[in-house]
Amino acid sequence: TGAVASNADQSYGGEGGTVGAGDVSSDDHSAESSVSEDATWISWFCSLKGNEFFCEVDEDFINDDFNLTGLSSQVAYYNYALDTILDVDIPESELDDKQQELVEVTAETLYGLIHARYILTVRGMHAMLKKYKEGAFGRCPRVHCSGQAVLPVGQSDMPRNSTVKIFCPMCWDIYFPRSRHHSTLDGAYWGTTFPHLFLHTYSNLVPQRNPEKYTPRIKIFLIGNRRCKSSAT
Repeated sequence: TGAVASNADQSYGGEGGTVGAGDVSSDDHSAESSVSEDATWISWFCSLKGNEFFCEVDEDFINDDFNLTGLSSQVAYYNYALDTILDVDIPESELDDKQQELVEVTAETLYGLIHARYILTVRGMHAMLKKYKEGAFGRCPRVHCSGQAVLPVGQSDMPRNSTVKIFCPMCWDIYFPRSRHHSTLDGAYWGTTFPHLFLHTYSNLVPQRNPEKYTPRIKIFLIGNRRCKSSAT
C-alpha cells in the first residue's frame, strides 16, 4: 500500500518526450508534446492525475545535501533516483530495462520523502497554501463542516505504513480522500506534522470549531388511540 500515482501509462519523456498515453487527438498530442519539451521531471510528476496533493519542490532544496540526510538508506538506487528527479542524464549502458523501471519507481518514492520535508519549510508551506486556497486537497465530508477545506496528513512518518488521509481544521478529524487516485498515496509523503504546523503558521486560516453534532431521532406519533413510532432505517 501507499504507492504514488502510477506513471505506467503516463511516462516522462524528458526533452522532446511526451506526457500521457492512450488514444488522443493530434491536437491534444501536439499540445502535450509542446508542454513536455520544457517540462522538468518534477513538474511532470506533479501534473499526473492523482498527484494533485503534491507541490513542486524547489531544485535548490533538493541540491542541498543537508536536506536529504538519511534518505539514501531508505531508497534503493538512490543516486540514480536523485539524478532522475533532477533531470540528470543517466547513460543507457549503466542500467538494463528492469533496473531502469525500478529507478523510475524509486524516484517517485524519493521525491515523496523529500516532499514531506520540503512542505515544512517556509517556501514549501507557501506552495501548499496556494493549493489549500484553491481547494486542491478537497473538502470535509462531514455535513456540519459545511465544505471546509482540508489538508493532507500522514498517520506515520515512515513509508509503507499507511495511506494519506485528509485533516479537517474545523472538526479536527481525519478522513479518507474522496478520490480513489489519492487513496493509494503514501501518507509519509506529507507526514504527521504538516497540517498542524501549517495551521500554526497561518493561524488566520483556522476556522471556528463547530460543536454541532447530528442527533439520531425516532419520531413518535399517534394513530387513533394507538401510539406508534416510525420505522428507522
